Amino acid sequence: MRAMVLKAVGGPENFELAEIAMPRPDPGEVLVRVHASALNPVDARIRNGLPIGPRLPAVLGADLSGTVEAVADDVLDFSPGDEVYGCAGGVRGLGGSFADYIAADARLLARKPGRLSMREAAAMPLVSITAWNCMARADVGAGDHVLVHAGCGGVGHVAVQLAKARGARVTATVSSSEKAAIAQDLGADHTVLYGQESVADYVQRLTAGRGFDVVIDTVGGANLDRSFQAAAIGGRIAATAARSTHDLSPLHAKALSLHVVFMLIPLLENVGREDHGRIMRDIAVMADSGKIRPLIDPARFGLDQLPNAFRHLESGRPLGKVVVDVM
Repeated sequence: MRAMVLKAVGGPENFELAEIAMPRPDPGEVLVRVHASALNPVDARIRNGLPIGPRLPAVLGADLSGTVEAVADDVLDFSPGDEVYGCAGGVRGLGGSFADYIAADARLLARKPGRLSMREAAAMPLVSITAWNCMARADVGAGDHVLVHAGCGGVGHVAVQLAKARGARVTATVSSSEKAAIAQDLGADHTVLYGQESVADYVQRLTAGRGFDVVIDTVGGANLDRSFQAAAIGGRIAATAARSTHDLSPLHAKALSLHVVFMLIPLLENVGREDHGRIMRDIAVMADSGKIRPLIDPARFGLDQLPNAFRHLESGRPLGKVVVDVM
């Protein structure tokens, strides 16, 4: 089968299109013919040497949509011909989705939403599971005022929709008027152009100085400090990028709770994989009912153009998820 194999740590030029042996499903696995795969920032970090990656040379790629080709004898939930999606690889110990086929743990997959195309479905898994966990960890509910940083980003645009589905009032930070309009179309009640308005100013404008009940921070770094500033007394913060050093005294001063979400732990540690499949099933129901949809960048890339897809992802220009058409 065809696969984009990463030969060495570093830039996207280190990928090489190669013919490799097709995997066979081990117990608990299904063989999936990959139709599409989405790129995530963590894929780029793994390519650059993040130590959760597979031993090189290797096939990367976490997200996928595709068709089941074969199942192990002990797999009862799927059959050949089923259209599925999920976040199932690209880290140590697992295959990757930047290839024609992947042998995936059946617990990580769900049937593809019928309302979504293969491209659209491939864009959903990692960001949806992450956003879902943010909602659960921060206990977002009806009446909460939720601040979503990077409301048009991968996790952010799903978080906006999930928070609205839970009955929350949502404010999204964005970088431009164009993205503000998109965030509002996704359900945001308010938007903040973060380059033009200080935290203190938008907290005053939108909450009368009280602060937000919940803050979803997918940016990290100095932005996490801004999240502490934006939260109300007793507020909850869910962060997906917390590999940084911070003064935690604002958490003490306002009795804040900080919840760190790292959705790849079930793939890396083989714990809680059933939860990923369950979330994917719930997301499929929401997608088929029109409550959630992906935001996809219009640029198109085939499997052999994966290096260019990474360059596009890392340019900062994409508006939505970058998806590679494998089939």
